[in-house]
Amino acid sequence: MVSSPTSVLLAGGGSAGHVSPLLALADALARRHPGIRLTGLGTETGLEARLVPARGLDLRFVPKVPLPRRPSGDLLRLPVRLRDAIGAAGRAIDETGAQVVVGFGGYVSTPAYVAARRRRVPIVVHEQNARPGLANRLGARWTPYVATTFGATRLPHATRTGMPLRREIATLDRAALRPAALEHFGLESQWPTVLVTGGSLGAQRLNEAFRDRAGVLSGAGVQVLHITGVGKEFTPEVPMVGAPYVTVPYADRMELAYCVADLVVARSGANTVAELTTVGLPAVYVPLPIGNGEQRLNAAEVVAAGGGLLVADDELTPAWIEAELVRLATDGQRVARMAQAAATLGEPAADERLADLVELAFRSRS
Repeated sequence: MVSSPTSVLLAGGGSAGHVSPLLALADALARRHPGIRLTGLGTETGLEARLVPARGLDLRFVPKVPLPRRPSGDLLRLPVRLRDAIGAAGRAIDETGAQVVVGFGGYVSTPAYVAARRRRVPIVVHEQNARPGLANRLGARWTPYVATTFGATRLPHATRTGMPLRREIATLDRAALRPAALEHFGLESQWPTVLVTGGSLGAQRLNEAFRDRAGVLSGAGVQVLHITGVGKEFTPEVPMVGAPYVTVPYADRMELAYCVADLVVARSGANTVAELTTVGLPAVYVPLPIGNGEQRLNAAEVVAAGGGLLVADDELTPAWIEAELVRLATDGQRVARMAQAAATLGEPAADERLADLVELAFRSRS
């Protein structure tokens, strides 16, 4: 009898929050089982359409099936769309001989869960956010193999594994790489450094507030690396004598940005919170003020532990930066205590723990 899986289907797409842990788990399974067949399941329009093949994985497509939250024409078309998506997911399972289906939520996972259940293929669910989405609430009813990023996530059979991360992040030695990272960004070693990032698309609120107080931060001896988002760059106005304020549109090596930082100001997407706690960085979390409030919940655990602060989007103002952030960034002892607290919640082995769950599901087959 085969003791480990030889084919696994990984369903997730639409956002980095779904695709990043999918790729991290794929890497972990490939390290454990050379030759294993790993297949992604996604849509033709999501990030997965570019990122999954770029990692060398086969990608099968299913039609995108948004679940309407109110009566509409989309609701009337839902049964046919869902049937087609379940059919496509089923063909992917059959053609690849998948022995386990792992879902990360989003549009792709619902048809994958239904198709797997009909074939009695074991299901593994991973939920990134503190507040689970509809797809994973469904999938968690059909399997005992449910993993979450946060301990507060309410799902049946949930086990907190953390968020599977890229090995460059999970194994990051910030102190060892700091000199090279400072040189990479043109920063200096003598200043406390704040990393500001709104993610790959940037965050207009953060950009405007920090641009308004760039000179104040520099004059107060606070060095800033500000990732603005592509097309949203600006030239900061800073005094001739002061700490550097460096803006870049995008950081293709985010681990180097973490190496230069002492403190981070960022949104609180699940992946961001997981990365910062894993590398032991304290943060000011500014939840995105849309959606169902999951970003605020994502940051709740680390804030309660003392590893971060929570600031509402409309409260992240130039005045707050001048009155509060400067004081925090220049208080080395407080920042060090926050860093220690953040690190207690990091899960650098989350990819391995989720791989354990995949193997357990495989061995459960009747």
